[in-house]
Amino acid sequence: MGKINSNGLHGKSLGLVALVAGLGISAFFAWGAIADGHLPGEDAGMEKSMVTMKTAKGDIRIELFPEDAPISVENFLQYVDDGFYDATVFHRVVPGFVIQGGGMTSNGAEKDTRAPIKNEAENGLKNDRGTLSMARTSVVDSATSQFFVNLVDNDFLNNGSRDFGYAVFGKVVDGMDVVDAIGEVEVGDPRKGVVIESAQRSE
Repeated sequence: MGKINSNGLHGKSLGLVALVAGLGISAFFAWGAIADGHLPGEDAGMEKSMVTMKTAKGDIRIELFPEDAPISVENFLQYVDDGFYDATVFHRVVPGFVIQGGGMTSNGAEKDTRAPIKNEAENGLKNDRGTLSMARTSVVDSATSQFFVNLVDNDFLNNGSRDFGYAVFGKVVDGMDVVDAIGEVEVGDPRKGVVIESAQRSE
């Protein structure tokens, strides 16, 4: 399932939960946080994994955390390498919360995905502003292609806050102004979402 049905979305308020449930989608994103005394993805022997996402609002540069979220990063990069995200949209925007994309096209169709992956929300990384997390349904291990970017610190999405939580696997290192601009777009209809023109590995 790559849908992000929001049954399992217990928001910070009942109103938010109702909103997400009404959209039939659930996804969350996060900003880089210090976990166990080290920066996310920090490892002297590892090269940084970077992705540049070109959108209709501008470019977003993303640093991935393969050391902290190896399964999620490998999964995301496979979709990137396959060109899966090209011509998809940010189909869900909740101002002051998250923007979500990675699974629907500009004509409103939901794309077929690979099998779900294990939820790595226990990795210690926090759903802070600017971080990327895997979206999922109410089933813990149900994430596929969809992801979200946290517009603010969303502590209630972290592991153990109210449930297993949402796995952080990267952060925006350049283009948060673009993310914020997308976060101001009203998306009552997924077909009106901001288009992801391409997503490619970068230096």
